[in-house]
Amino acid sequence: MRRRASFLQRIHVDGQLLFLLMLIAGTGLFVLYSASGKDWGMVTRQAISFGVGILGMIVIAQFEPRFMARWVPIAYVAGLCLLGAVLLAGHDAKGAQRWINIPGVIRFQPSEFMKLIVPMMVASYMGRRALPPRLKNIVIALALVLMPFGLILIQPDLGTSLLIIVSGGFVLFMAGLQWRWIMGAVTAVVPIAIGMWFFVMREYQKQRVLTFLDPESDPLGSGWNIIQSKAAIGSGGVYGKGWLQGTQSHLDFLPESHTDFIIAVLGEEFGLVGICLLLLLYLLLVARGLVITAKAQSLFGKLMAGTITLTFFIYVFINIGMVSGLLPVVGVPLPFISYGGTSMVSLLAGFGVMMSIHTHRKWIAQG
Repeated sequence: MRRRASFLQRIHVDGQLLFLLMLIAGTGLFVLYSASGKDWGMVTRQAISFGVGILGMIVIAQFEPRFMARWVPIAYVAGLCLLGAVLLAGHDAKGAQRWINIPGVIRFQPSEFMKLIVPMMVASYMGRRALPPRLKNIVIALALVLMPFGLILIQPDLGTSLLIIVSGGFVLFMAGLQWRWIMGAVTAVVPIAIGMWFFVMREYQKQRVLTFLDPESDPLGSGWNIIQSKAAIGSGGVYGKGWLQGTQSHLDFLPESHTDFIIAVLGEEFGLVGICLLLLLYLLLVARGLVITAKAQSLFGKLMAGTITLTFFIYVFINIGMVSGLLPVVGVPLPFISYGGTSMVSLLAGFGVMMSIHTHRKWIAQG
């Protein structure tokens, strides 16, 4: 006798993914309360963003992957238009023009949504071609990635623009890109990096790289964030100082403690144990994503689920690497922990796509 579908299955939601997402986001709200200096307003706004993101995730999960693959070009063109609107009339914050601000209505960052739309566009294109991809298809796919990359880079937002490149590259990798092309891309990194240093990167971005190489060269200036971040993590020891007992964030030694450097607050208050438990949750989420990728029935589904999973892992890797001084600071938030509504909603939208891929797989197999 056929088993009756559960409520979550009927609304196309994967229970394991939902549980892990809620557990990580709940941890984020707990840490954010301390990192924000007990600011209930900030915690409430983050909780509302999570609620909106969950609702959006459930809505997106209702659409079949074939439907999304068919309509994603419209979303891609709309995203390019929004990026153009940012450059023409965007809201300036801290020297960067990245936001669209409609006073009293909404304020959002279009580049965050392009982190999802760009790989979906590339996956939709590659899903209709023979694999492994030919040179012509690779060039077209790269053009689809480079257009938003360029628009985001000149905002300027180096971190997000690089993540766009990475997510598009993951689609090509999942599509079976030949190793000679991969090695060629790796070889091209050095001259491209040199060209970006002299002709693209701004002074503050160059200073971030120099600070990464030697943070002690300017301990009271550009090196302050990294030095204080490592001090906070180190002072937490194995078990931490206890919730709300951190000194680096509460005494304002640690800048951006509620956004990019929030894991330093977690490390100071909950120690190595707290960081390891969070990393375990992240690894379980990635593992579930890989299982969904393996079970996907369509090429678009496999490309998209694999890319979302690998890109999510890169977000975590880059944030923890930069906070611990292992990577330059590029302004990448820690998923579901750092404060930020647009980032929260866009990430949950990505997991909505993944849930759709997983819960519609039987329909696709029978279609």
